[in-house]
Amino acid sequence: MPLSLSKDMEKVLHILKTEPDETVEQFIEAISGDVGATVVNLYRDNISDAAVNWARLVDDIFDHDKVICWW
Repeated sequence: MPLSLSKDMEKVLHILKTEPDETVEQFIEAISGDVGATVVNLYRDNISDAAVNWARLVDDIFDHDKVICWW
C-alpha cells in the first residue's frame, strides 16, 4: 500500500497578486499549518523590489500539492 501524505504534510504554494491584508495573512498561516508553505509575490514589494521569475513560478506550481491564488 503506497504511503500517502496527510493533509498537514501537503506542500502549499500561495501566490499573492497584491500585498496581503491582515485577514489574508491569517488565512495563509492557518492553511500552511506547522509544515509551512511557499509564498510568491507577483507585486514588487518594498523589501526586494525583485521581478517575478516566471519560469520558477511554473516549476513551483507543478512542485506543490496545492496552489492558492490571493487577490
